[in-house]
Amino acid sequence: MHRLPPRIGLTGGIASGKSTVSRLFGALGVPVIDADEVAREVVAPGSMLLQQVFEKFGPQLRRPDGALDRTGLRRMIFADAARRHQLETLLHPAISVRTEKLAAQAGGPYQIHVIPLLVETHGGSRFERVLVVDCPRALQLARLQARDGCDAEQARAMLDAQASREARLAAADDVIVNDGVPADLVPKVAALDQKYRSLAAAGHPSTPGSISGP
Repeated sequence: MHRLPPRIGLTGGIASGKSTVSRLFGALGVPVIDADEVAREVVAPGSMLLQQVFEKFGPQLRRPDGALDRTGLRRMIFADAARRHQLETLLHPAISVRTEKLAAQAGGPYQIHVIPLLVETHGGSRFERVLVVDCPRALQLARLQARDGCDAEQARAMLDAQASREARLAAADDVIVNDGVPADLVPKVAALDQKYRSLAAAGHPSTPGSISGP
């Protein structure tokens, strides 16, 4: 029987550096499947699912070009846990189907699945290992304000709507500490890439670990 490539669930808080880390894995030839990108695909302009989002969450989220105002939607659901659950219930089935199709096509020695809400949705059991990109909360707040142009209160509200740093670390098999410059991540990702390739070749997971330095 053909053995599927091991799947590594990559997660972390908002503005922790997940995208940078996933790009570095991709540069090493590892298939990367990003749940946020899949979510964009399933609500493409003209799709039935996008129309359902407008019906449930309001026509003000329709941009002039017919696309979804993702920033507006993000602000809405971060401020309201019930609305966030509504959105997840609506989108998750389509995201799951699309993700499985992409994973089956991608191959690779192993795969990185970027799941921002992996801990919140208790999804760790779907992966051979969970990799958390971690940084101190103060640095996370500063990065989020710089990236999104939000004020400190908005940034804190966004962080508070997600799982705590402690909860993510408790769910981790591996940790990349991202408290420096992007170049610092290169050797950390390279070390984990070698580890995951070895585990995939051996056909079993290893002991948890942390990659906090070159």
